[in-house]
Amino acid sequence: MALPDRPAARQAEDVMGQGDGLSAPGPGPILGEADQARRRGLRQMRAIALSMLVLAAVVFVLTHGRGGAWGYVNAAAEAAMVGAVADWFAVTALFRHPLGIPVPHTAIIPERKDSIGRSLEDFVTDNFLTAENVQMRLAAAQVPLRIGGWLADAGNSERVVRESAPALARGLQSVEDKEVADLLERIVLPRLAREPIAPLGGHVLEGILQDRSHVGLVDLAIREIYVWVQDNEETITSIIGARAPWWSPKWLDDTVIARIHVELLAWVKDVRDDPDHQMRQALDHFLGQLAHDLQHDPSTMAKAESLKEHILAHPSVSSSLVSLWGSVRQAIVEALLDEDGELRARLVRALQDLGGRIATDAELRESLDRRLGEIVGHVVTTYGHEISTVISQTIDRWDGDEASRRIELHVGRDLQFIRINGTVVGGLVGLLIYTLAQLL
Repeated sequence: MALPDRPAARQAEDVMGQGDGLSAPGPGPILGEADQARRRGLRQMRAIALSMLVLAAVVFVLTHGRGGAWGYVNAAAEAAMVGAVADWFAVTALFRHPLGIPVPHTAIIPERKDSIGRSLEDFVTDNFLTAENVQMRLAAAQVPLRIGGWLADAGNSERVVRESAPALARGLQSVEDKEVADLLERIVLPRLAREPIAPLGGHVLEGILQDRSHVGLVDLAIREIYVWVQDNEETITSIIGARAPWWSPKWLDDTVIARIHVELLAWVKDVRDDPDHQMRQALDHFLGQLAHDLQHDPSTMAKAESLKEHILAHPSVSSSLVSLWGSVRQAIVEALLDEDGELRARLVRALQDLGGRIATDAELRESLDRRLGEIVGHVVTTYGHEISTVISQTIDRWDGDEASRRIELHVGRDLQFIRINGTVVGGLVGLLIYTLAQLL
């Protein structure tokens, strides 16, 4: 029987049940090793299913017309052929028209691939790509623990820094000064101008005073003042001498000024050496009052805001910040590119310490697990359907024959068990019916 629009070789393959639909005329996609293995497995299972059909046909021919026990064998073989052919038709109808004949409700996948793709997309979205499923999988995977244990190894931390440092350096170098200036002028500085700085400054200053973080800076300033007073006696003498009255004798002025310098130096030395000096206490009281007024006194707050606006409005602020950014960027880039530099060594130690802490601190891991689950759950809940659309969009791009080939390549081998089971079950049912007919 001639089949419409089908090469003779392909017709023979379909009649024998061996046409795999994977060798369509014309150039097709090059199969990888995994797909080649699936193709071989599909052909092997088809050969087994076909062999059982052929065996049943041979047995049927050899036992046809015989009586006695051969009648039972003949009936089983006949039913086995019917079951094998019926299930061959059912499996083949999923992927193409059996024997090339356009029987209704066959070639289901090629003709309905778009609706199948949308159904598969909905199935994945509703049953797999849910926040609960993803969060459970993340919790079971223990991602923070694995990352922490991996980073705790010095070799791994060094590898991360070695591979990421050049990329960070290139990223910093790619930022142009005009882009930074534009960001400052359009976003950062206007935002700072709108935000009240007095309460924040007062709160920060209050915290600094409570932690005594300013003591080191005060000590440094006093030491520098002492050194300056000690090394600049002539400057101090000239400043004080200019304020002396015109009528006082010069020898008296010199004596008084020299004594003032000695007493000033001694006073600064006392402030330097005594951590509880009255001057230090007075400075702490002044700073404490300033911190309070910046948060609660309207007049002080208004003055602070006015000073802030005056500074931000100055034309040199933006250029100064850009220049500062350029210097800092160059220093960071040079440090990142220095393979034996201190910055890379510090980054390695920091990553290693972080990994060790994550690996040993159960509370920290629990916090990271929870936050990671919340983030991924939000992403899946918000964008899960859009993510799963890749299924329907990919299938939409395939033509019907390509979709059929790809799907058959992955599931066709397992579907051949339907043909095998149909042959076996059909033979057993035929034998049972024939036996009951003989008994009746």
